[in-house]
Amino acid sequence: MENLPKCYTVLFNTLTEVIEAIDRMDFGTARALLIRGQQEAEEAYASEEEEEPPQ
Repeated sequence: MENLPKCYTVLFNTLTEVIEAIDRMDFGTARALLIRGQQEAEEAYASEEEEEPPQ
């Protein structure tokens, strides 16, 4: 398997946590997790772009 960008890993892990929260019917936590995951994925994406050498 290829190495996926960190932003995909962040989103996958967040979705796993969100599904668990929804299964507990803890929708407030699910919403907070989605917001946090979105922010962390955006930060990971931005930092990956900064690390790429220009072509």
